[in-house]
Amino acid sequence: MTAILEELKNRILFFDGGMGSLLQANGLKPGELPETWNVTHSGLIVKLHRDYLEAGADIIKTNTFGANGLKYNQDKEFDLEQIVTAAMKNAKEAVNTAAYPEGRKKGAVALDIGPTGKLLKPLGDLDFEDAYELFSQVVRIGEREGADLILIETMSDSYEAKAAVLAAKENSSLPVFVTMIFDDKGKLLTGGNVESTVALLEGLGVDALGINCGLGPVQMKGILEDIMKVVSLPVIVNPNAGLPRSEGGKTVYDIDADEFATVMKEIADAGACIIGGCCGTTPEHIRKMVALCRDNPARLPKKKNRTVISSYAQAVVIDKDPVIIGERINPTGKSKFKQALKDHNLEYILKEGVLQQDNGAHVLDVNVGLPEIDEPSMMVEVVKELQSIIDLPLQIDTSNMTAMERAMRIYNGKPLINSVNGKKEVMEAIFPLVRRYGGVVVALALDEDGIPETPEGRIAVSRKIYDTAAGYGIGKEDIIIDALCMTVSSDNKGAITTLETVRRVRDELGGKTILGVSNISFGLPQREIVNAAFFTMALQNGLNAAIINPNSEAMMRSYYSYRVLADLDPQCSNYISIYSGNVAVLGDVKRQAGDQKASGESGKDLSLRDSIKKGLKDRAYSAVSELLENREPLIIINEEMIPALNEVGKGFEKGTVFLPQLLMSAEAAKAAFEVIKEKLAQSGAEEKKKGTVILATVKGDIHDIGKNIVKVLLENYSYEVLDLGKDVPPETIVKTAIERNVKLVGLSALMTTTVPSMEETIRQLRKEAPFVKVMVGGAVLTKEYAMTIGADQYCRDAMASVNYAEDIFEVK
Repeated sequence: MTAILEELKNRILFFDGGMGSLLQANGLKPGELPETWNVTHSGLIVKLHRDYLEAGADIIKTNTFGANGLKYNQDKEFDLEQIVTAAMKNAKEAVNTAAYPEGRKKGAVALDIGPTGKLLKPLGDLDFEDAYELFSQVVRIGEREGADLILIETMSDSYEAKAAVLAAKENSSLPVFVTMIFDDKGKLLTGGNVESTVALLEGLGVDALGINCGLGPVQMKGILEDIMKVVSLPVIVNPNAGLPRSEGGKTVYDIDADEFATVMKEIADAGACIIGGCCGTTPEHIRKMVALCRDNPARLPKKKNRTVISSYAQAVVIDKDPVIIGERINPTGKSKFKQALKDHNLEYILKEGVLQQDNGAHVLDVNVGLPEIDEPSMMVEVVKELQSIIDLPLQIDTSNMTAMERAMRIYNGKPLINSVNGKKEVMEAIFPLVRRYGGVVVALALDEDGIPETPEGRIAVSRKIYDTAAGYGIGKEDIIIDALCMTVSSDNKGAITTLETVRRVRDELGGKTILGVSNISFGLPQREIVNAAFFTMALQNGLNAAIINPNSEAMMRSYYSYRVLADLDPQCSNYISIYSGNVAVLGDVKRQAGDQKASGESGKDLSLRDSIKKGLKDRAYSAVSELLENREPLIIINEEMIPALNEVGKGFEKGTVFLPQLLMSAEAAKAAFEVIKEKLAQSGAEEKKKGTVILATVKGDIHDIGKNIVKVLLENYSYEVLDLGKDVPPETIVKTAIERNVKLVGLSALMTTTVPSMEETIRQLRKEAPFVKVMVGGAVLTKEYAMTIGADQYCRDAMASVNYAEDIFEVK
């Protein structure tokens, strides 16, 4: 298992290059599945592998990038078992027959696993566990047939990457490498950034991580720089041979072997430990790269020891700048919340989350424990629903081990876990979960002897927790000590003991601390006064994270004021942006009209427009029903719904709104549209469609993520969409366009090997249906490439497709 990892300690390692582009050069036809050549052209596959090994590659990737149970099943000529087995046999034969220079070890075989081509729920229709099983099938075959490691590559969705990593680690003992596909702004398709992605993958315990595909080496240098700032694992960089274009029906790339090698030397010098190529790279690219980089020393990144949690979209570092954890999604002392849980009123829970985010929370605590409900099922459901509309990390707060594990498994990111303590049985139950799924765990400074009355006692328990966690491979950076906030109404020294513990964890143990601040004031009148004062004192003593009510103006005043006074708010800009123009009256702050009120009422009066922007389906449904009592349906569409969608779309284009939020807003609008359709049907009127658009993933490609996203948005903007599905022959698209007299066709392709199918489809449309405009999109395309294959428009994302449709149909 560890041979390749041991080798990595001594020197830089080299991956091979592209496979699909070489197969095209050797006759792979448009739409033909490249993995089938493992069976039908095994000799050629062996030769290509061997060419890379003899060029200096240490690791070759099996020709299995698109091999999964969705694509290869019992209905196909070759099933998954045949494809993966043949691919492994070819790779092993190449390793055993290649001519190696004297002293060089045999190459290693990486089982290559690519994305399924589908979005996972709630954004798409593929369940997390179904994705896990699809990956597991490939992993089991690959390990059985002798793979040396597993490479999960070209992942554009952190959630799908997590399913693949769990499948690899739970169904094999092989090292696991993961490379993601970022755009030129350093973002994943689903909104993740470098920091959030690194946090997730490191938490899951992968052995190396990095980037591949989508960009050339020049464009990847900036992303690598961002990775190196936060990573503690070996970094992989496998770029394309520059940017693609089409010449004479063939895909070519703009960087030759010499230039590729030169830039890869810069990438190796910048800290990449494992380098190779992706689309368009050839054995010559790898040969030149190895010649320039073989003497680079192995420079494994230093451990960063950062205490970091993440959602799918952002990372939150727990350090000197205090972190606010919203406490409102918790039934303790909240009768309305308890009733919402009993009634399965998820809308109430989601609005609590939205309001806390709006009022400044960095993390949301999630506790749904009531004796009357099925806590594990509710916890999973609430975590999924919150993550569908909110991009903040979550704290999974439960004493139910089943609920904890199920939530950690499906959580999209690296969560905060509340909690463990110094009791042996508790640590033995929770630390294996943290090791398996990743996370930062809250550790209460108590054990079998109860809550220590002195700071010394709590420090001793903290040391025991650190030491025990280390035995599970969990570092101090992934432990945050709860110094235990005891109410001063029953213990006058409670606050002093807690504050001293916080300070000593920082100064003596070099650890991080957290407190549930409001516990300090139970039984006292005007609790906010005590809470706010104690919060400030705790921050001064080094508190790193606080579980508080962010809807409380008093608590948030303490927080923002402390940041100014502690030199954590440069030029006081954050404080000024919040409080400038507000009027202080008798110690209270009256926010200006139009500002969000800091209250616990969960935003129950959110307008239709705000409900769509926040992605709240149930509220959008009820809000539009209320509006229909006094306003005409078409006016509501044009004056409320479309402006809301436009605002979300602009945020998406600017990078302030991410794909999950975009799609959830679309779902909220869809819920509202259903009410309007019913109203129009009752009146005999109809909603007028702006136009008809054909969408299809081209022949040979089963990846329909981009197409499905475009479909959702176009339908929300009142277009009729004819979705022809995936793996669609050019003739079907042409025939449909002619029969329905469609003005606009959208084509999608993810893989280099299927772009010729896209080009052929465009060629046939130009000949048979010259009235059709064609927009194209996909990870392997650029604007220039799209133009060279004859497209009218390149759309880098779903909103660009909507904007182009608006132009084509002259929507004003």
